[in-house]
Amino acid sequence: MTAREQSAALRRRELSARELVAAHLAQIDRVNPAVNAIVTLVAERALAEADQADRRLAAGEPVGPLHGIPVAHKDTHDTTGIRTTYGSPTLVGNVPSADALIVARMRAAGVITIGKTNVPEFGAGSHTFNPVFGATRNPYDLTRSAGGSSGGAAAALACGMHPLADGSDMGGSLRNPASFNNVVGLRPAPGRVPSFPRLAAWATMGVDGPMARTVADLALLLSVIAGPDERSPIAIEQPGSVFAAPLERDLTGLRVAWAPDLGGAIPVDPAVRSVLESQVAVFEDLGCRVEEASPDLSGAEEVFRTLRAWEFELILGGLLDRSRELLKPSLADNIEQGRRLRGRDIGRAEVLHTQLFHRMREFLTRYDVLALPVSQVPPFDVDLEYPTEIAGVPQESYVDWMRSCYLISATGLPALSVPAGFTQGGLPVGLQLVGRHRGEFALLQIGHAFEQATGFGRRRPGVVAP
Repeated sequence: MTAREQSAALRRRELSARELVAAHLAQIDRVNPAVNAIVTLVAERALAEADQADRRLAAGEPVGPLHGIPVAHKDTHDTTGIRTTYGSPTLVGNVPSADALIVARMRAAGVITIGKTNVPEFGAGSHTFNPVFGATRNPYDLTRSAGGSSGGAAAALACGMHPLADGSDMGGSLRNPASFNNVVGLRPAPGRVPSFPRLAAWATMGVDGPMARTVADLALLLSVIAGPDERSPIAIEQPGSVFAAPLERDLTGLRVAWAPDLGGAIPVDPAVRSVLESQVAVFEDLGCRVEEASPDLSGAEEVFRTLRAWEFELILGGLLDRSRELLKPSLADNIEQGRRLRGRDIGRAEVLHTQLFHRMREFLTRYDVLALPVSQVPPFDVDLEYPTEIAGVPQESYVDWMRSCYLISATGLPALSVPAGFTQGGLPVGLQLVGRHRGEFALLQIGHAFEQATGFGRRRPGVVAP
C-alpha cells in the first residue's frame, strides 16, 4: 500500500494505527537483519503512540494528514528521547532533548516514530557505512551499496519498513540513495523545507527533504514539512499545503533538455547511460519536445567544494581538534580543506554561485526541465568506500563520483530522482529531473507523469518476498 492508501484506510477505520505499526515492525524484524537500514528501533514506544492515535480517532478528535503513519527518521535528524548518533563513535550515547524541525512537523502531522535510519559518518558521502552500525546493503543486491547519505531511509522504503522518509541532501544525499533503491527522492530549493536548529542558518548548500515510494506520496510528505518558520531566515513563505493538490497534468509541448553526460562534463557508466537513453522516448510519447542540450555549469565544481569545505569546518572543526582519531580520514581531510580557505576563496565562490544561478535561470527559459542521470554508476560493491573509476576515468576522492548530483546542488534548483529502469544485472537506475527556481510543484507533476507512464517504481526488491 502507498502512504496515501494507508492513510485513507486508517481514516475509514478499516485499519488501526496499532495494526499498521505492528505490520511494519514485523517487516523490520524479518528484513532489516539482511539490509541494516534501521539502526535504532523504539517498538514499544511506537505501539503506545499507535494506541493513542487510535483513541483520538475513535473519539472524533481532529487528526493530522499523516495520522498513524510509521516512520524511522534519519540518524542525523535529532529526535526527542531517541538516540541520535550521526553515525559517529563520538555520539553513540547522544539522546537529544528536542526534535529537529523536520521531525517535529512530521510528528505534529500524526507520524508515529518507529526508529532511526542508518547514515554515513556525519552524513558525509554517498555510501552508507559507519563504525557504529556498519554498512546498509542494497535490497536489490545485498553485495551492493544502498547509496547515501540517506541510504538507510531509502533501503527501508524499498523494503516496506516504512512508507515515507525524511532525509537531507548536500551533494546528492536524497537523490543518490533514491536512485540506488528504486524509490523517489527530492532535493528541494533551499528554504522550501526550513531547518532548525542550524549553526549556519543562511547556508544553502545542504537542505532537508522528503523520500517516498511514489511521487504522490512524496508530495504528501512535502506538504507537511514545507512552509515558513520564523527561526529560518531563508524559509520560503509559501505554505506547504500547495503540494497537497493533485499532480495530474498534460505534458504536451513541455520542453525537455536531455543531458546524458552534461555535455561531456561527467563520465557515465555505459550501463546507466543505456538504461536512461532508452527512456527518453517516454517524454516524447507524453507529448514533450526533447532536445539534447546541457547548461553551462562552469564554476559549479568550485562553488560546491568551497562552500562544502567551509561548512564542514564550521560545524565539525572543534570535533577534529578533540577527537581526530575517531573521524574517518576522508572526513578529516574535508575539514582541513575548510581550514585552508581564505576570505577571498569564499567571496569568489559566492560570485561564481551567483553567475551559475543566472545562467541556469536563463537556460530554463528555453526549457521547462533538465533531465540527466542521478548517479553516474549503478550501485557498487558495498565493501568499497567509493568507486575509484567511471568508464575508465579515475575518481580521486569519495565525492568525485557524484558530480551528476553535486553540480546540480550548486545551482540551488530543485531536483527529483525518479525510478527509470534497471541494468541487465537488475540494479536500479534513477532519472534526475531539475526544475526551475522554487518550481517543485511543476517538477513533481513531471515526475509523476513519467512514473505513471513507466511503472518502474512498482518493482520491489527480492529480499522483500517471503
